[in-house]
Amino acid sequence: MSEFKCIDSQQAATLIKQGASVADIRDAASFSSGHITGAYNLSNDNLHEFLQQADLDQPLLVCCYHGISSQPAAQFLVEKGFDQVFSINGGFEAWRNEQPELCEQ
Repeated sequence: MSEFKCIDSQQAATLIKQGASVADIRDAASFSSGHITGAYNLSNDNLHEFLQQADLDQPLLVCCYHGISSQPAAQFLVEKGFDQVFSINGGFEAWRNEQPELCEQ
């Protein structure tokens, strides 16, 4: 995959159930107040560690607040070697409304 793809929350939920990882790029306080179950809070501070430990062959979902900031982040991760990268349309705000059973507080 040379580019990321935008997907909706239902498609994302299916990928998560199949083993996809989730990188949440929101700030730590927002992440702490709620996030996708199993998500990793990715920031500039832990990016190097994340890239060292990540399985580049496993699908990766990128989540932000509203699905806009995640798109350049997703493209960046494609360029870092991830095979399958997806940006979640609507970000965590849509996710919280559409997939509440897959949220952690």
